[in-house]
Amino acid sequence: MTLDFFKNTVFLWLFICFSCVNHAKDKSPKIEPTITDDKSINYSGIDPEFLPAANNIESWKPLLQNKRIGLVANQTTIVAKGNGDYLHLADFMLDNHLNLVKVFAPEHGFRGSADAGEEVKDGVDTQTGLPIVSLYGTNKKPTKEQLEDIDILVFDIQDVGARFYTYISTLHYVMQAAAENNKKVVVLDRPNPNIKMVDGPILEKEHTSFIGMHEIPTVHGMTLAEYASMINREGWLENNLFCDLEVVIMEDYQRDMEYILPIKPSPNLPNQQAINLYPSICFFEGTSLSEGRGTDLQFQIFGSPKLPKEKYTFTFTPKANEGSQNPKLKDQLCYGLNLSDTSVQHQINLHWLIDAYQDYPEKDKFFTDFFTLLAGTKTLQQQIEAGWNEEQIRNSWQDGLEEFKKIRKHYLLYD
Repeated sequence: MTLDFFKNTVFLWLFICFSCVNHAKDKSPKIEPTITDDKSINYSGIDPEFLPAANNIESWKPLLQNKRIGLVANQTTIVAKGNGDYLHLADFMLDNHLNLVKVFAPEHGFRGSADAGEEVKDGVDTQTGLPIVSLYGTNKKPTKEQLEDIDILVFDIQDVGARFYTYISTLHYVMQAAAENNKKVVVLDRPNPNIKMVDGPILEKEHTSFIGMHEIPTVHGMTLAEYASMINREGWLENNLFCDLEVVIMEDYQRDMEYILPIKPSPNLPNQQAINLYPSICFFEGTSLSEGRGTDLQFQIFGSPKLPKEKYTFTFTPKANEGSQNPKLKDQLCYGLNLSDTSVQHQINLHWLIDAYQDYPEKDKFFTDFFTLLAGTKTLQQQIEAGWNEEQIRNSWQDGLEEFKKIRKHYLLYD
């Protein structure tokens, strides 16, 4: 480890501490997240230029020695071996004689094949023999009993940066349970593929749900380590609790770097295009239209049997498939748009949603009750129904976004 690296690391840590303390100085006591980084390992020949924190092994492995470990994980929880090869972190821990006791699984399950919204059951992982505790079944927060045989929780899941993507809600509940039961949490950071987006309406507290737990915009532009620190330092855990949190950062990562996910983060986000369009197209889940579940173009198309086929010339028929056994408008021919070749979006696109509403023949049946939970506010639906254009709607978000950005800047770990 070079002297320059040591000085830079100390500077980063002091800067974060100073920012967090000054921003939230009226909230005490504080438990600062420890930020861990070590560049002493050479992963030559591995692309991309940087690696998720799971590969920053010498930074987190000592934290787990002689500890009983609970791993919050899914199919994206991997360690790069080189030459495009990966090993699941659970397997890596076991191979390195770490005392991994159990796995906690979020929505879609440990291996990531369950439908969206489908209850995930407790079980045993057939590949490792580890007990699996579901955090998307009878309880979304680990219970005291489930944590009794654990000293430390490791959270390593690939997120996509959207408020309604439930992995950040699972993160919140894991931190809450850890704080209540005096357990430490280590978050291994991964890139946010939508990190350039900070956009959308701010969630209103009265519309809090598992798809929107905090008063943040639709897309927050933060990594999970940054977001975990925000949860902790902003006092978002219940009963004024603070989590003993340590975050392990990514080596050589910069915010403008592109990262192509090697494994799809959930069954219905099959590729980079779907991930990029997800913050925009997911709003269709709160309408009568299909957002592409039950096809091979999930979150890259939308449509309905009722849209005018003269304008919406792309056709598709949702069918049962992996990750969507009962898709909306199943077995019905839909007319819509194919956005799979659309250019990269750097903000939420409302144009498609507004046009679809205006073209839908039964406007009183366009929106469902779920739309308000997705939007985090009733206002967006009211604006669309009132005929507001995209620019007017976007302008109405700006004050809330500016206030959020002022808070957000205190937790950013990367340039």
